[in-house]
Amino acid sequence: MAHKPLIVLPEAQRERLEAMLGAEIAGRVILRGFSRAEEAMTLAPEAEIGWFDEFAGNVYAKGPRAAVNAKWIHTVIVGFDAFPIAEMRARGQIFTNGAGLMPDVIADYAVMGALVLAKRLDEVVRAHDRQNWLMRPPGNFELLGARALVIGYGAIGREIGTRLRAFGVQVTGVRRSADSANAVIGPDDWRPRLAEFDFVIIAAPNTSETRAMIGAPELAAMKPGARLINIARGDLIDQPALIASLEAGHLGSAFLDVATPEPLPPEHPLWRAPNVLVTMHLAGPSQTSAFQRGAERFARNIRHYLAGEPLEHVADLNRDY
Repeated sequence: MAHKPLIVLPEAQRERLEAMLGAEIAGRVILRGFSRAEEAMTLAPEAEIGWFDEFAGNVYAKGPRAAVNAKWIHTVIVGFDAFPIAEMRARGQIFTNGAGLMPDVIADYAVMGALVLAKRLDEVVRAHDRQNWLMRPPGNFELLGARALVIGYGAIGREIGTRLRAFGVQVTGVRRSADSANAVIGPDDWRPRLAEFDFVIIAAPNTSETRAMIGAPELAAMKPGARLINIARGDLIDQPALIASLEAGHLGSAFLDVATPEPLPPEHPLWRAPNVLVTMHLAGPSQTSAFQRGAERFARNIRHYLAGEPLEHVADLNRDY
């Protein structure tokens, strides 16, 4: 009998994947679904292939650590933060992640942040909760003709740029390789230009190079009243410096989908900083298509795996992202 790889994954995804693979391919693998964290941790060491994207019980983080015999780990998550990268590298495991899986979803959220800060919708909502009819708008900034710096001009950053340009915003991207024809500058060129921008949007990966890339010097160099948006990772901003800049009134406002730590404790001073809106890392989950897209990618790769072909969207475990 031909070898059948054991694939361990959430039960909801097992049903979805089985339908995608069809009877012929499904018959060449063993699909084991789990519904509880305990089941996942029992099955993980037996898996040849593991997809542990269940957030209840932190299975998404614990499963890959327990999957010591797996040859391949799959996830719809983009960042490496939750995964035992050093262990996976030592085991020689293949890692396929969610890079490029849903840049549109994250970009939508970032642009929502720009609109919220431009019109200060957060203040409007608070007035609504107080049943207070405002006589003047708390925000009257216009996007037409505004300038935005998008730090991290990969798949997500480019989608942010496309959406902002539709509002008439002049967009400058930052990535490793500059491209002047498309208004993209290099990693050493953005700091001297911070004072030019009405919006600074962070969409960069969390690496040793990007950690605390926005600190007191960068905040001080921004245009007075500028708006800061972070849909990447909280570690990319020096939070005490951010709070100080907001309290001093130099930075106009901030829209933060991410923070350090997460969840942010109720007593954390970031909650009480002026003109800041923390949206609890909801950008990625604010959709219904991630697991459908992830399953489609997984199904394609299972066919590649069974055929002995290279997999698509393999992450480089020797990099930080």
